[in-house]
Amino acid sequence: MPSTTGGQKFERILVGVDDSEDAQLAFRYAIREARQSNARLIIVSILEHDEMNIYQALSKDYVHGERKELAEHIEKYRQLALRAGVKEVDTVIDEGDPGETIVKRVIPATKADLLIVGSLSKTGVRKYFGSQAAYMAKYSPISVMIVR
Repeated sequence: MPSTTGGQKFERILVGVDDSEDAQLAFRYAIREARQSNARLIIVSILEHDEMNIYQALSKDYVHGERKELAEHIEKYRQLALRAGVKEVDTVIDEGDPGETIVKRVIPATKADLLIVGSLSKTGVRKYFGSQAAYMAKYSPISVMIVR
């Protein structure tokens, strides 16, 4: 039976992950929600170009290496979700600004109907002041849960 938050049924839950504490909480919440509602869990992580210097960003080898490392990392999240009892788990890696990329590309591509994210990004409160979560909450075409 799908989850019914506010009367709406969720079948495809998208959760954004990075190494921040808030993202870890969001991931744990998403696992619990997906397991209880028998929903598909889609785990997304975004390779941010603003964390690279110009030479790194122009190097296909560097970007490929970073993406490969991120793919290995996100696979660990997938395995955790499967071990926790989520039956269907997919992963997505994309590149760009996290909020904009998730809203404009990942949500439409995955057909998710609920987005769960942490309130702070791994880049810290000084840089974004929660603007990624705020952006997604404001512009997302689907329901958004921000976990603190």
